[in-house]
Amino acid sequence: MGQRDLEAALPAGADPRRHARVLAQVHEAALTGKALPSRPRAVIDASWQRMRRLGMDPDSRSAAPVLTAEELEGRRRASGLDPALPTLRGGLISLAEQAAHIMVIVDAGGHVLWRDGSAAVRRRADGLGFVEGVDWQEEAVGTNAIGTALVANRPVQMYAAEHYLRSQHSWTCAAAPLRDPRDGRLLGVVDLSGPASTVHATTLALVDAVTRLAESQLRTTHLTELERLRGFAVPVLAKVGGRAVVADEHGWVAASAGLAPVDRIALPANLAPGGVWLPAYGHCAVEPVPGGWLIRPAGNDAAPPTRVVLDVRSPREPELTVAGAAGTWTHRLSPRHAEMLYVLASHRAGRSASELSSDLFGDASRAVTVRAEMSRLRRHFGGILGAKPYRFADDVEVLVRRPPSPEAVLPHSLAPAIRG
Repeated sequence: MGQRDLEAALPAGADPRRHARVLAQVHEAALTGKALPSRPRAVIDASWQRMRRLGMDPDSRSAAPVLTAEELEGRRRASGLDPALPTLRGGLISLAEQAAHIMVIVDAGGHVLWRDGSAAVRRRADGLGFVEGVDWQEEAVGTNAIGTALVANRPVQMYAAEHYLRSQHSWTCAAAPLRDPRDGRLLGVVDLSGPASTVHATTLALVDAVTRLAESQLRTTHLTELERLRGFAVPVLAKVGGRAVVADEHGWVAASAGLAPVDRIALPANLAPGGVWLPAYGHCAVEPVPGGWLIRPAGNDAAPPTRVVLDVRSPREPELTVAGAAGTWTHRLSPRHAEMLYVLASHRAGRSASELSSDLFGDASRAVTVRAEMSRLRRHFGGILGAKPYRFADDVEVLVRRPPSPEAVLPHSLAPAIRG
């Protein structure tokens, strides 16, 4: 896994109380239009700007929407977070209790699904309305580590007056996104919250480390499931004969026959039995098997796709829609792959590995990483992507659906490209 961007809310060596006073002055100046005594951190400044555009009242104390008990249970079941709970609880609850914090787990929609830890802090959170079932997105409760991590798509720690609402200035929080390793989909956010007096610069690193451990456990579970599917797939492939592949519902290949081996193939979001055009193999016949799909290239010359729509309006669920004579289908992208395809859509003449590296990381020396990611992308979408330089195929129309406010919803590496 690549290094995540971790920025502690408390600068190294800073006195927490003095720093809290400075933050309060910065917050007041930002709200009243006065000259700022110092600049807020970039992630905070961007969020505060979003709050001002929303017209949010910093003195608001109105309760955010809360799910009913039935709705909460439904979201828990649908979240995909259940398998990660033992790892998260084992890594964080004991520490939360000792450090006067609570552990909070929210789903991809920002609703608090589980909350545990210090009883005293839970009672204090009750008074704030920070309870199970509440909507803790920025739009509901202002700048906060959970909601801002959902928007910024990275770990965030927040302290004192960095929160937009004054009612939250007595809190500190550290939150990290948790993704499904099978498809990169955002499952939710893991958070440690407590009184501002308990702030510590290492809390964010701890939350991020335990979240990564949970993702690793999810990956191990998936590999076990894939091995189980492989045991079923091998005799199926021997029986059907010819070129074929068995993949799980996320496109991870369990076994193949007569085809170049790949780890994963791009499948439509709503794959159904019948005929479908796949970038890896062209026109294919698809039928369900327990735990996945049996896919057989049809061997005809069905027309390739003629139109591609890259939807980056939400960093939580970027999608690529491919359309052509054989039909239309949509595939969910990881944030990194969405970024790379966005750059290629913005430069139809193509980009070299070093140019892509500069576009994505601000550093041309990371070309090896770019080549590895582009290799994965071309295995998924070989029918619409070319190389030397990397580019969308010349005969494919490419449409990008952008958000109205790039800073509000896109990964930070894309916003400058859109503005430009």
